[in-house]
Amino acid sequence: MKKLLPFLLTATSIFAFSCKNNENTVNVQEFKYPNINPIVGLASPVNLNTDTSLIYIHDYFPEDVTFDSIASNKNLKTEFSQDSSQVKLTVISNEFPKLSVLKFYLLGTEQDILLKKSEKIKQTFTFNPKGKKYKKVQIKGEMNAWNPNNTNLTFENGIWKTEFETEPGNYQYLIVVDGKEILDPENPEKISNGMGSYNSVMTIGKSNKSKLPRLFTKLTDDNLIYIGFENNIKNYVVLYKNFELKQGDFVTKSDTAIRIIIPGDAKDQKRTFIRVYAANDYGFSNDLFIPLEKGKVLNHAMQLTRTDFEAAALYNVFIDRFFDGDSTNDRPTPDKRILPKANYFGGDIKGITDKIKSGYFQNLGINTIWISPIVKNVEGAYGNNAKPKTKFSAYHGYWPVSFTLIDSHFGTEKEFKELVKTAHENNMNVLLDFVANHVHKEHPFYKQHPEDVTQLHLPDGTLNLERWDDHRLTTWFDTFLPSLDLTKPEVYNMLSDSAVYWIKEYNLDGFRHDATKHIPNIFWQTLTRKLKTEVEIPENRRLYQIGETYGSPELISSYVNSGQLDAQFDFNVYDAFTQAVAGTSSFNHLADVLNTSFKYYGYHNLMGNITGNQDRGRFISYAGGSLKFDEDAKLAGWTRDIETGNPVAYQKSAQLAAFISTIPGVPVIYYGDEIGMPGGNDPDNRRMMKFDGLNLNQDELKSTFSALLSLRRNSLPLIYGDFKFLEVSGDILIYQRSYFDQFFIIAFNKAHQDYKAEVAIDKRFDLIKLNSPSGDGYKKNGNTVKFTIPGNGFVILSNKP
Repeated sequence: MKKLLPFLLTATSIFAFSCKNNENTVNVQEFKYPNINPIVGLASPVNLNTDTSLIYIHDYFPEDVTFDSIASNKNLKTEFSQDSSQVKLTVISNEFPKLSVLKFYLLGTEQDILLKKSEKIKQTFTFNPKGKKYKKVQIKGEMNAWNPNNTNLTFENGIWKTEFETEPGNYQYLIVVDGKEILDPENPEKISNGMGSYNSVMTIGKSNKSKLPRLFTKLTDDNLIYIGFENNIKNYVVLYKNFELKQGDFVTKSDTAIRIIIPGDAKDQKRTFIRVYAANDYGFSNDLFIPLEKGKVLNHAMQLTRTDFEAAALYNVFIDRFFDGDSTNDRPTPDKRILPKANYFGGDIKGITDKIKSGYFQNLGINTIWISPIVKNVEGAYGNNAKPKTKFSAYHGYWPVSFTLIDSHFGTEKEFKELVKTAHENNMNVLLDFVANHVHKEHPFYKQHPEDVTQLHLPDGTLNLERWDDHRLTTWFDTFLPSLDLTKPEVYNMLSDSAVYWIKEYNLDGFRHDATKHIPNIFWQTLTRKLKTEVEIPENRRLYQIGETYGSPELISSYVNSGQLDAQFDFNVYDAFTQAVAGTSSFNHLADVLNTSFKYYGYHNLMGNITGNQDRGRFISYAGGSLKFDEDAKLAGWTRDIETGNPVAYQKSAQLAAFISTIPGVPVIYYGDEIGMPGGNDPDNRRMMKFDGLNLNQDELKSTFSALLSLRRNSLPLIYGDFKFLEVSGDILIYQRSYFDQFFIIAFNKAHQDYKAEVAIDKRFDLIKLNSPSGDGYKKNGNTVKFTIPGNGFVILSNKP
């Protein structure tokens, strides 16, 4: 093999890999792809830009490899960079298909990456000042990562205007006039931002949802898979692992189905996957994700292991507030300026281990624990709260003064190793919260290398504090929390080595990453490459990394790919559900947001679907009216007792549990939400966990969480199934999850009165075994099912035995 030369190399169509040769036709059922997998895991699709796009080679090929050649569609120009670290892709003709693959030939095999043509369109935006004089007008919103500096308007003939490119859809935004944020005065469409104010909403492009192709798993027979589809399909791609299955050999299409032959080598491997994508002139279909077990379609949840993260159910343990297993390390910061609510409560590592041993997580249906940071934090009092006046201890773990030491407030290295060992013995994963963005000013690294942090003062003299959007990669969270300059190789290499240390030393299963969007991509690329080359490849195991980013789906998804993170928390879906069920928004809006998430993250994703988190008021307090959307939830938590409010909040919390347990993605339970713990925002949402003395409503809610998470864990349609909306209105949401011959119908009613629903079930499904896991009644008439959704309730129907 020859190594790519260190100058621009252009590749168009080169040669095709086939399971046929000049003399014989190979039996595709017995054909085996070379058992070489230079791409770790499944290669994420590349969403092309309208002009040029870059692929970083190490994002997909973490080890240094030598390519024989690459191949692509003839309407795509491909160029390697001088150092061969990147491939530049340029669409050179409108004839370029919506779906294609980029083929890499190396080591006697082929590796294929799916390419999706951009659907971005140009949008002109205008603002009429109506005679008012402004020096500067900008727009900030979901289309530009909420950064007004990305979109400046120009003044022409009495009108401010600009032009930008974005995907069709609905976008929240605000106009910024001379630094002041306002709603668009000429647009009546607005929506609550969930923080006491509103955003304007613009619609860009036209919706062609009814004309898009829709794929569904139809049936499987031995080594065959049949994929059904609705509406016309213009082109499609079927991937086995990271190989495109050849149309005409492994894949054939009729007027009603796509037939796939499973390659013979799949039977020699425990877990492989088939992925299917399709498109037509109106856009892209949903994607399909089919797991194989030893060459057969996986047909029972008992075949899943804890590293099948698609079936994960996460529980966020906020360690100091969870359970005190060792009172000898209880050591609140002895400073009277710290009010009790902002000091250590005593939860620790041993307390988590005790709860694993007692079966608390397993009984709840949890198989993955995410633990808040346990790295050594600063001692003393920092920060300021005005009303009431208080400082804070580092009980939360986000003020590190070490990269590798465990904080003695929480336990010891030996105790943490025991925790992980106990979790693994109980078939559970352990994720650790890793803080990469900043350190405390008392951290030895900052004292020794003050030049390796970002600047606190901006060029205009203002403080670079809490500049979450316009200076998101350099902003400091507080004056005592310098942000690391992770653009410097010596810094991002040092910190990524520290992260790898935690995985190796404690046999962890992955990370939750704090403040993801405030950290440059090069750090995530470096860390993920090291984890693959130093852990996943040599130890032959799968890790899971999930990040935290508040922002638009485009920004969030920019960190979710083969070279960076597996997932992020989908705060936008959570906000839309909260606004619909606990607020005054509609299920129509929730469906729009969910569709947007599918568009950016795929219909089969590992995104975290949360019940809440440590930076928000508790859902149940919003749902019960004890906490208001238009108030400062943090101030409310300090100045009055926030409780549940109206008991209907327990029913709404159960709806949230049903929702996150049945949509694509990974359900994530913030500690205490399973019993309906109330609270305002930080630190009131961090009360000590309650295990005993629960009232009837709390007990019932906990049982509902347990039943729903267990149902999901044991139901392949809820893990790998297709998704389809059946009915969406202001108060009613009904959707279907299906996996070959099994289906679930999940229905929600946010109105107070009952709703009589009627849905038509596809005739391919057998209704003989129809049942209701939620215990509700129903009536069948042919392929039509009638049932009543109780007010503020949900119904689940299924033909799964």
